[in-house]
Amino acid sequence: MKYSRLLIGFLVLLMTLPCPAEVLKIVVDDTIQPITEEYIGRAIQEAERRKDQAVLIELNTPGGLVESTRQIIEKIVGSSVPVIIYVTPSGSRAASAGFFILESSDIAAMAPGTNTGAAHPVTLGGGKMDDVMKEKMENDAAALMRSVVAKRGRNVDVAESAVRQSKSFTEQEALTQKLIDYIAPTEADLFKQMQGKSFKRFNGETVTLSLVNQPIHDYDMTLKERILGYLMDPNVAFILLAIGALSLYAEFNHPGAVVPGVVGVIFILLAIFALNLLPTRFAAVILILASFALFALEAKFTTHGILAIGGIVTLTLGGLLLVDAPIPQMRVHLITALAVSIPLGVITAFLMGIAVRARRNKVVTGSQGLIGEIGTAQTPLSPQGKVFVHGELWDAVASANVASGQSVIVRQVDGLQLRVDPLPSQQPSYASA
Repeated sequence: MKYSRLLIGFLVLLMTLPCPAEVLKIVVDDTIQPITEEYIGRAIQEAERRKDQAVLIELNTPGGLVESTRQIIEKIVGSSVPVIIYVTPSGSRAASAGFFILESSDIAAMAPGTNTGAAHPVTLGGGKMDDVMKEKMENDAAALMRSVVAKRGRNVDVAESAVRQSKSFTEQEALTQKLIDYIAPTEADLFKQMQGKSFKRFNGETVTLSLVNQPIHDYDMTLKERILGYLMDPNVAFILLAIGALSLYAEFNHPGAVVPGVVGVIFILLAIFALNLLPTRFAAVILILASFALFALEAKFTTHGILAIGGIVTLTLGGLLLVDAPIPQMRVHLITALAVSIPLGVITAFLMGIAVRARRNKVVTGSQGLIGEIGTAQTPLSPQGKVFVHGELWDAVASANVASGQSVIVRQVDGLQLRVDPLPSQQPSYASA
């Protein structure tokens, strides 16, 4: 018992000891959006909890949402752990929003063959904005850039030119013009160049890092963040929305099928969740709903495909305009919109056509299926008797006298009794003697 207590005490002591300082590393290889913000913020919190020496963010992005960018910058400049932004591998970029994030870091580095800049603000959707709004957006973005770069001791004028004039820089140009601190082909080389060199943090504190041969702890996205990051792709959200709508249509036309309804609800909810985090145009959602209305009208009215083509065009436009993002990478691609709209339009119009034709067809089952059937009088009908119809013997009432063996046509089903008429060509004639 004594040794067991000592062992337990020793294990508790080990658990309470702080972990050796490491470098916490994350990889951001996507557009800047709310999931990216959550991932970076969670990594910084983890590094602060572990008391790591630094957070290393490997960055490769075409840009993204302004609001998410501001939140990321806020987390970086407020971090108690130094943050290193490293644009890598070769061929990568930190464009637009990525340039803001790069300049906000304690240490900014790029690998050979990378580029950064092109941070001019654009209106959502990429359309032309009026001069007043353009000036407001430029001034706001430029002020953010100046406030970040000045605190980091980098070149304010050159950094601002990336905002106002959309200038881009290679890694060598960025280093020469004091936009970044290092060019390094690998992490190890970057840490070697940083060894023993001090830098000033955002709060004015001077820090020197010693990261050579320090262990690097890879910090991955959670399963939830990976799933949400995948759903945040506007192309995926549009596909989910379209498939969900088609599934719900199938459920409405086949009540009780259950599976299409469940799939439709799940897909539409996932699409709504993703679109709620993205800058969504609700007018585009109306276009998408209008396209299904056109598909339905095509099935009801024979327009030789005109309404179906209109529905495909409307659905394509709705998809292209669905996400109101500042960069093309965060909008629905034309190939995706066409790949969804054309097959969906053809399938929906075909299924609706089948449903409409089925409703128009004569009922062939149950009591209603007997109406219009031809039978034979088994006994004289004057006016009641027996008729043989559809393989069964029925009580019948005729509108005129019918001789046994004559053919009759069913006009109405009244419970278990039929109302029949003699066939016009076989109606008996009663001549006077």
